[in-house]
Amino acid sequence: MANERINYAGSSPLEPVIGYSRVVRVGNIVHVAGTTATNPDGSGQIVGVGDMYLQTKQTLENIQTALSRAGIELKHVVRTRMFVTDISRWEEVGRAHGEFFRDIRPVAAMYGIQALVSPDMLVEIEVEAILPEGHP
Repeated sequence: MANERINYAGSSPLEPVIGYSRVVRVGNIVHVAGTTATNPDGSGQIVGVGDMYLQTKQTLENIQTALSRAGIELKHVVRTRMFVTDISRWEEVGRAHGEFFRDIRPVAAMYGIQALVSPDMLVEIEVEAILPEGHP
């Protein structure tokens, strides 16, 4: 059971098409797939088109929802990776990240990239979490 793999689906209709899970837990290690600012209703529409701060905030809310479906909290996050299409706007992303992680303070990296799947997507974030011993 220590290395049992559990996959948790999100709301994206692309998960079975592409072949990925929103969250994968193996033992006490949890990985969250690259997540964007899609509307939580599953429509795939992007929240905050053109607004990097709002997209980061929505992305982190989507991650928080995905983790909570798996019984995991943001406080368990130990690493974030932020991919942004305009690194000159890093402060907008950092401000939203700080609102979620100011007290948790995971290790973090931010990368300037050329593009994401949709031109409306400005931010994509991955996270990793480690659960304490005995966490269900």
